Amino acid sequence: MTLFLALIIIALVLGLIGATADGLLFLLIIGIALFAADLIYITLRMRHSAHHRPIR
Repeated sequence: MTLFLALIIIALVLGLIGATADGLLFLLIIGIALFAADLIYITLRMRHSAHHRPIR
């Protein structure tokens, strides 16, 4: 969960810098790509943990 939150913060910072700074549009694109990758990561992790819960 810490990795997920760190990647979200990094994606937001890169997106804000890319959107506000002139000539740094590539940072916005990297931020968006990182955010999408983070969503895919957390989705796969939740799906994986749902299938492997031990039965009590």
